Amino acid sequence: MIDLYYWTTPNGHKISIMLEEAKLAYRVKPINIGRGEQFDPEFLTIAPNNRIPAIVDHSPQDGGQPLSMFESGAILEYLADKSGLFLPAAGRERYIVLQWLHWQMGGLGPMAGQNHHFCHYAPQKIEYAIERYVRETNRLYSVLDQRLANHTYVGGDDYSIADMAIYPWIVPWEKQGQTIEEFPDLERWFEMIKARPAVRRAYALVEEVNPQAGVEMDEQARKHLFGNR
Repeated sequence: MIDLYYWTTPNGHKISIMLEEAKLAYRVKPINIGRGEQFDPEFLTIAPNNRIPAIVDHSPQDGGQPLSMFESGAILEYLADKSGLFLPAAGRERYIVLQWLHWQMGGLGPMAGQNHHFCHYAPQKIEYAIERYVRETNRLYSVLDQRLANHTYVGGDDYSIADMAIYPWIVPWEKQGQTIEEFPDLERWFEMIKARPAVRRAYALVEEVNPQAGVEMDEQARKHLFGNR
């Protein structure tokens, strides 16, 4: 059994998708980041960076004590190795998948995250910041579109943890100031991933865990998300 410490964000969706795809037994431990639950001492023993997602694997591969992990990219790689699915075991194919996973972690996620912040959450509209991050998001979409022009999936011929990491950051393309039709190969891939039954099951958790998703955040949520040091 794996405990998934989760909230309904793109990084949270990455792990719920993987758990559903690999058919690993898990239970959801909601961490309401709008109410500051990510700062609870108990959670910080699992995720010292006070961010979701995190997991605790009660049956780790080494047979030892429960293993806790944070950082979504590391969790995806761990779960892929545990299940033997969605990441080649060795060779160049493995590294191709991992480079695209790290591309999401170091590029698409942070840039799209800043895009969201300055377009929708910043108390003052800073045109320079909005233009910078919308434009950089567009560039990253273009990189992905070019990759998918010659490959079925991001990592190559096979669906992988790279696709799972990237897809949740494309879901809010409209809020990112993008037009997905501008990127036909990305759009083809997006619709293919969206139709996967495991992806649909993962996103169904939103209604169960956070039915208020999409509602404008209140001042308490703003304080917890943007005001803590």
